[in-house]
Amino acid sequence: MTFSTHFKLFFRFYLNDDVNSNPYAVDSKAGTRPFRSLVFVLLLTSALLAGTASTPGAKDKNPITAEDLWNIKRVAAGDASPDGNYVVYPVTRYSIEENRSYTNLHLYHLDGQTERQFTSQNSDRQPAWSPDGRQIAFVSGRDGSPAQLYLIPVDGGEATRLTDLPVSVSAPKWFPDSRHIAFVAHVLPGYDGDFGALGQMIREQEENKVSAKVTENRIYRHWDRWLTDGRYPRIFKLNIETQEITDLMPGSRRYFAMMGSAEYDISPDGQEIAVSANSNPPPYEYLNYDIFLVPTDGGGELVNITEHNPANDLSPAYSPDGRTLFYRKQLRTDFYADRARLVFYNRESGDRNIIETVMHGEIDISPGSALWSANSREIYFTAQDRGKTSVFAYELRQDRVREIHRGGTNSGLTLAGDELVFVHRSLSHAPELYRISTNGRRLAKMTGYNDAIMSDVDLGRVENVTYKGANDADVQMFIVYPPDFDEDKEWPLLVQIHGGPHGIFGDDFHFRWNAQLFAAPGYVVALPNFHGSTSFGQEFAESIHGAHSELPYRDIIKATDFMVNKPYINPDRTAAAGGSYGGYMVSWIAGHTDRYQALINHAGVYNIMTQFGSDVTYHREAAYSGSPWEGLESMQEWNPALHAENFQTPMLIIHGELDYRVLLSNALEVYGVYKGKGLDARLVYYPDENHWILTPQNSIHWFGEFHDWLMRYVGAGPTE
Repeated sequence: MTFSTHFKLFFRFYLNDDVNSNPYAVDSKAGTRPFRSLVFVLLLTSALLAGTASTPGAKDKNPITAEDLWNIKRVAAGDASPDGNYVVYPVTRYSIEENRSYTNLHLYHLDGQTERQFTSQNSDRQPAWSPDGRQIAFVSGRDGSPAQLYLIPVDGGEATRLTDLPVSVSAPKWFPDSRHIAFVAHVLPGYDGDFGALGQMIREQEENKVSAKVTENRIYRHWDRWLTDGRYPRIFKLNIETQEITDLMPGSRRYFAMMGSAEYDISPDGQEIAVSANSNPPPYEYLNYDIFLVPTDGGGELVNITEHNPANDLSPAYSPDGRTLFYRKQLRTDFYADRARLVFYNRESGDRNIIETVMHGEIDISPGSALWSANSREIYFTAQDRGKTSVFAYELRQDRVREIHRGGTNSGLTLAGDELVFVHRSLSHAPELYRISTNGRRLAKMTGYNDAIMSDVDLGRVENVTYKGANDADVQMFIVYPPDFDEDKEWPLLVQIHGGPHGIFGDDFHFRWNAQLFAAPGYVVALPNFHGSTSFGQEFAESIHGAHSELPYRDIIKATDFMVNKPYINPDRTAAAGGSYGGYMVSWIAGHTDRYQALINHAGVYNIMTQFGSDVTYHREAAYSGSPWEGLESMQEWNPALHAENFQTPMLIIHGELDYRVLLSNALEVYGVYKGKGLDARLVYYPDENHWILTPQNSIHWFGEFHDWLMRYVGAGPTE
């Protein structure tokens, strides 16, 4: 450990009178002043020795901290100017002291390779460049009002507010004439186009003293919000000269994407909008996203062009020549991670060219949303591929997929001339903008917002390995080593378990589950992509459906075996941690093995019966191979709650009140069981957080609790 790290540890220890949170206490009942004084002397001596051992003149680097993580700027995708010379994009910085974020737009000149901040009001995002190249529309919550639409000249000047609605607006897109802008807003259907009346309706809702929420729908809340207020999203058209706003979907009660921005596109002639929206009526047994065609004059009927498909149709995009509408298609209604098929819809004939399987090497990949090339001959997209998220092109005439860039995690593609601009990050690199030619040449880093911070932190080495998992299948795993790793010493092992379960531990600089930060105090961190993980083909992802814990548990144990067989891992200093589904596996592990010395369960499923009170329940029967009303015995076979008699390993349990995906009762139940059995457990509860810990100070506290728990039962750094 570095000199500063030693001092942090001994001050945290010596000034903390709570023996239950003291990482150096022998047990929860045995913290004494004599013992504390002895450890004080030892730590102080160690700190002084660490200081004198530093190389004279060497740059002092320290392991990354949670504070570093929140001081890193977060660059996001933006939009390119029509001539391809500029890119506008948002950059977010956080104030730990104020516990909030600030977002402004930045402008990058690709020819001159220069960057400058373009706005300064600290709440500006979602930029959209006008087709004539003269103006940029964006969304901002200035003056504390709901986010509204603004317009600013490219050559500078003050931004003009275009809307003054009682609700927030989002997802602006320009019409080809540069005189109209489309945007999305959530409205109460009874407002009848009168925004003044809408404001009054909202005020009446807010002032109503009756707090009851009433529903007969199966889907009645999502993530951290209730859907019982009656608001639905619609697309609107704004005339920037007259300020006239037209509701293009009057009477619509169709949900758009529940997470992220609305998925819609405007045709090159400006006469039509394609939007992905739910087609299933109340009580919403499940949401089925179809592609609807919306006339832009505000007077026509919506046309559903994917009514024949009972599963989701997503991400519509018109080709620049106007002949083709691209979208992504899934086939299964009981499997949210079903791979996407590419569909090219001929707007004149109605014919569909469906690419059933997109292959890259031996892996069938699932493309994300796509951009068209300027000549309408290919599309560019990102897709997960063997633990990474790479950039690809699909060539229509050759029916061929080609890889443009592999490595790390890449997102937010923007086409600027003959180059793609995107956000790139990896396990060892904070997010920055990069550019690459569409032919895959001339990859270049554009921005360096985080260079100063990253140059001062000492990151650990990353290794990409494959081991034999369940059924002798190849399982990929990343290993992140602590910064001062010495293979001649023995280190503690932390096995991480990702959520989903159909997700990945990717080559990604994650802000909530950062592998480098977990490794920093002195842990070797293993991140296995067990059965059920995406990016390794449909068959691998589907393999756990109906038996959620069987194959992943075997993979996790085999990953642990793989690691403890290394001479540098101490088998008596191991821990496992996971969030969401990963937390489910932590509870499963607690009931099936005592080989770990500590467990950490964030927002984890404990009792799968409880998950039928989750915000999304319509996949549960298939995922669990049963339900409380049919196939109960089969379902309960995979329920961690039924193995509580075997619990022994100390468990840290963390949860947020606003988590509607995995209900808080899961945490309270497993904590209650642990305490009822007299076992070591600690509950950390956040009344204002959801499934994720999203505010700076809560996040820093979260990482502190995480590391303190490991320190208490596993220790940090090499075995002395």
